[in-house]
Amino acid sequence: MALPTYEYRCAENGVMLEVLHGMNHKVTRWGELCELAGVPTGETSPDAPVERLISAPGLAFPKTTSELKNMGFTKLVKRDTGVYENVTATDKEARYTVAGKPETMPDFKGRIGD
Repeated sequence: MALPTYEYRCAENGVMLEVLHGMNHKVTRWGELCELAGVPTGETSPDAPVERLISAPGLAFPKTTSELKNMGFTKLVKRDTGVYENVTATDKEARYTVAGKPETMPDFKGRIGD
């Protein structure tokens, strides 16, 4: 399970850090924050108070077909029973994938690499 990302600000030095931790975990001191972030405390007292900031959540947006193709993904769109259009087909791939015809399957191995 992925942990949520939280952003904190140290009241003493004004530094902001992002860390991952469980929802019930409360970070209140600079030293603890630095330990979670994997950074040194520097000249700031480890007991300096920190506050959790409110920040926008990370959102995932659908990618365009072109972006998906450039990222190495394959997108198949159903066109008929057993027929899918490979809208991200490369020059080496068939444009249409047809059930029962393995030669029309996308080249997944070629996209992933060896």
